[in-house]
Amino acid sequence: MANNHFETVSIGNIQVHVLPSTKFKTTTFVAYIGQELKPETVTKTALLPAVLQRGTQSTPTTIELKRKLDDLYGAILFGDVSKRGERHLMEFGLEIANERYLQDKPALLEEGLSFFTEVLFAPATEGNGFKASYVEAEKKNLKQKIESLQDDKIRYAAQRMVEEMCKGEPYALFNHGRLADLEQLGATELYTYYQDVIRTCPIDLYCVGNVSTEQVVELLRDRLASQATGQRKTYTLAPVVREVKEEKVVVDRLNVKQGKLNIGCRTQTEITSNDYPALVVYNGILGGFPHSKLFRNVREKASLAYYCSSRLESLKGLLMIQSGIEIGNFQRAVDIIKEQLEAMRQGRIDQQELEQTKATLTNAYKEQQDRSYELIHFHHQSVLAGQERTLEQMLQAIQRVSIEDVVRVAQKVQLDTIYFLRD
Repeated sequence: MANNHFETVSIGNIQVHVLPSTKFKTTTFVAYIGQELKPETVTKTALLPAVLQRGTQSTPTTIELKRKLDDLYGAILFGDVSKRGERHLMEFGLEIANERYLQDKPALLEEGLSFFTEVLFAPATEGNGFKASYVEAEKKNLKQKIESLQDDKIRYAAQRMVEEMCKGEPYALFNHGRLADLEQLGATELYTYYQDVIRTCPIDLYCVGNVSTEQVVELLRDRLASQATGQRKTYTLAPVVREVKEEKVVVDRLNVKQGKLNIGCRTQTEITSNDYPALVVYNGILGGFPHSKLFRNVREKASLAYYCSSRLESLKGLLMIQSGIEIGNFQRAVDIIKEQLEAMRQGRIDQQELEQTKATLTNAYKEQQDRSYELIHFHHQSVLAGQERTLEQMLQAIQRVSIEDVVRVAQKVQLDTIYFLRD
């Protein structure tokens, strides 16, 4: 297996992670800025990536910024927000061609890093805030994004299930924020908040490509000198052990033709636990793949669902089951899903299911080596967890998982919330 070891260097309170690799013809930069998920900041955090991509001090207009990307041989810039556990992450990325493979050998690495750090740390401003026209335009875009959630019934049902299951917990918040916050949010207030975020929140800057760590760090040192000050805050994981006192059933009604049945479970297993690889295998056997129990028994055998699968929110210790069903099949579908959870608890797992799941997981993890963004994402999950588990270690751990290990984690899983979206 190729060496996918990131080299990490601290520049003040910013951690720089570099993966030198001859595999990629492009160089990928990604920055994560991690804020706590909180009602009072969730909308501001969601708005920032869009505003920061509108312009920088040297390219203050959107046209100039796009022209700069063209000058960088068609570089791709993006930014978004996500939630991982109780963390609200701003993610920015820039992908550029590697100068080694260009005929005229421009200084693209230096120019790309200079531009990327300017997007992060030197945005276009006016007066004491961001450019008001940019903030107002992006507020409208964010409003539309929040309102359109209900148009995507699969995403809407998933979010509503989380809201009901995690009521009173930060994870219940929608990562794109709240409509009620937008109207009074101004350019000056947002800029003040941005300055506070840059000063106090953990920042991780990644670079993957045919580069050297020394070269990248040297180029960044001067550019980050004024930003990389103060003490880096460490990420802390919220406890995932949460006893389920009673099973909740929540039914929402909208104009839908197909029912959305979402079930949330508490795994009671932390990502840092020795049981975590067994939990990943458990999810694969239960609903992670087309050969899994949910797909075979709910969709194929009983013909009850258009789709039925499960996934993990590892940093929060949650297992989410999602399915699309005929509205009249609600109770039967719930019963069969519960039967699969019970089958896992009782150890009704054959060796073929185990080996097929291990093989599929192994292929999926190995495929990550061919995608720079996934290598970065996998490593940053370790940063958030506060404990590194390399891709190689994860693969070895998966191979060691036995049926007994899967049953052990299965017996900790508790069904928390059944959510049904119907007409």
